[in-house]
Amino acid sequence: MAVVLLLLCGGCGQESERFKATKIKAEQGDADAQHNLGLMYYRGHGMPKDYLEAVKWFRKAAEQGHAQAQFLLASMYYLGRGVPQNDIESYAWCLLARANEFEEVSKTISTLEKLLTAEQIEKGQARALELHRLIEQKKKSAE
Repeated sequence: MAVVLLLLCGGCGQESERFKATKIKAEQGDADAQHNLGLMYYRGHGMPKDYLEAVKWFRKAAEQGHAQAQFLLASMYYLGRGVPQNDIESYAWCLLARANEFEEVSKTISTLEKLLTAEQIEKGQARALELHRLIEQKKKSAE
């Protein structure tokens, strides 16, 4: 029976160790680790899926300028996973990801711009500028 459980678990011990190591780095402020930890929570790797935790870690990385985390946070807002659904906030984070040279976001931006009104696009652009300023302030205060 123990062999069957071990086979079913596969790399559970390795997943757990990877999760622990990633969480330590994430808690120390490593943006890549925060992004990876968010993905682990989103996908349920090493633990049950938890969209609230995924958003928390994506946001921490995104606020440090991590472009992929910005895009994933935008996706969470678009889908309403772990946060209330908000197309304007999604659009703003997409704009930040593109500004940080995450080109994969361009198609999503085009799709959103077809769905949003001109007023919503303007609000999203203003929100992106506000977020950019906050991120830059955090970077300066960390130096």
